[in-house]
Amino acid sequence: MRGENQTIVSEFLLLGLPIEPEQQNLFYALFLVMYLTTVLGNLIIIILIRLDPHLHTPMYLFLSNLSFSDLCFSSVTIPKLLQNMQSQMPSIPYEGCLTQMYFLMFFGDLESFLLVAMAYDRYVAICFPLHYTTIMSPQLCISLMALSWVLTTFHAMLHTLLMARLSFCADNVIPHFFCDMSALLKLACSDTQVNELVIFVMGGLILVIPFLLIIMSYVRIVSSILKVPSARGIRKVFSTCGSHLTVVSLFYGTIIGLYLCPSADNSTNKDTVMALMYSVVTPMLNPFIYSLRNRDMKGALGRIFCKRKTLSVS
Repeated sequence: MRGENQTIVSEFLLLGLPIEPEQQNLFYALFLVMYLTTVLGNLIIIILIRLDPHLHTPMYLFLSNLSFSDLCFSSVTIPKLLQNMQSQMPSIPYEGCLTQMYFLMFFGDLESFLLVAMAYDRYVAICFPLHYTTIMSPQLCISLMALSWVLTTFHAMLHTLLMARLSFCADNVIPHFFCDMSALLKLACSDTQVNELVIFVMGGLILVIPFLLIIMSYVRIVSSILKVPSARGIRKVFSTCGSHLTVVSLFYGTIIGLYLCPSADNSTNKDTVMALMYSVVTPMLNPFIYSLRNRDMKGALGRIFCKRKTLSVS
């Protein structure tokens, strides 16, 4: 490194959440309960879909992967947040920071692609019900899943490698509770123009295009229903798409609020709260949304319990 004040950074300090010291234990307990709820809720969905043959359909294949993504996404941030809340020196090694950034991007991107696949599944189910089985074949579902995993791996690896080539100087304080890419770029003491260009281009491909595809799917669904308006058709749309629309609104709403609608004073607290929403709250709420508003999931849960009760009696 050049310059008298520059040293090679071996770790970063995470400032965490803007919480008063006397409230630390309360919020620690709150985030611990939220994390355990996230893990339990998503594991239940994965296990139910695995055990119940009625749920071996394309929609629930995508949902099980979405639950796995949510579970991992929370596991990348919350355990480290809980550890740092009990630590006098909330630090993370340089290598650990890049690893956390990679998996945050990987599982965040994966959720975006999975939501697109689920939107397409709903579009086919409503607009082409007689051809649903033919169109949503096992080969297409596996191809969509494989494409999602490959693209997210490439995107996350690209940003991680670009970040690894940067130099970091004496300032190693990240005003966040995880290794946020934009915060890391501000700490770099080498040229970040390539990183910023790739973020701009790839951000459009990974987030904007999937969001537009979801909007297009629902525009086609609504236009299809409006051609033959009926109370039954409208109920079908809400029962079929309600859970997915709620999850899409939570996921993209928080991301749009964080990255596309910055506050006037560029408030760090506001960014932290919005990041908390999509990294902690949304993965916790998704199992409740799909279980409470989905008759198939509630039916599967009932069948599993009845089966276990019958086996225990016999």
